Amino acid sequence: MERMSRFSQWLRRPRGAGGDAGTGAALAAAREELLLAAAAAGYPLAPAAHPSGYGCSCERIGCPTPGRHPVSFAWQTLATTDPEKVTKWLRAQPEANFITATGIAHDVLDVPAEAGRQALARLEEAGVDVGPVATVTPDRMLFFTATRGTPDDEDEWWPCELDSHPETMDEHPGLRWHCRGSYVLLPPSRLPDDGKVAWLAGPERPLPDPLTLLEALTDACAQYVGDRPDHDHHDSAAWPIGR
Repeated sequence: MERMSRFSQWLRRPRGAGGDAGTGAALAAAREELLLAAAAAGYPLAPAAHPSGYGCSCERIGCPTPGRHPVSFAWQTLATTDPEKVTKWLRAQPEANFITATGIAHDVLDVPAEAGRQALARLEEAGVDVGPVATVTPDRMLFFTATRGTPDDEDEWWPCELDSHPETMDEHPGLRWHCRGSYVLLPPSRLPDDGKVAWLAGPERPLPDPLTLLEALTDACAQYVGDRPDHDHHDSAAWPIGR
């Protein structure tokens, strides 16, 4: 798939001055095109930090989550689909990762990668239309869905605050539901130790109702945790707020 090959090319691009200038420019243009396509699909974008040396591009000494957080504390206000603003950020910060704010146009169901692969196979076998899906190397998978907004019954919904643990978390081990007040890194993004965020299925796909995916995902997560009795799903690293 052309879209997937462009992501792969960008993620393999040489870092530093040793690469071919023409190839670097072409890959930067392809990356820009892909991020603008996400914005055009309605995903609100804001700049994020990126890996730098052995740490993070932010100014925080010993940043605990390098390359995984927004540049600004005002990311919820800054997040936009405006192509001019996104292009300006891309040109000014060519190495930056980008986050997409959830709970506005879409939510994200975030699960362990192994559970995600199992659920994806089950959903596709059942003929369920799965929307955009991204992988976070090495251990997570992101399922992009339509947003639930703010249901009338707040007991059915929580502002996740990037992996808060509602009382229902024990019923759905390993699952994070990114909604209002949360974000995820948007492909293509780079992580430390050659990690990356990349699409399995891109944002051109329609967003499904999250409830059509939830049973398969929760069942797969329960099996994943059940197969690992020593695994503490509450200790999984979350996307941090702000810096």
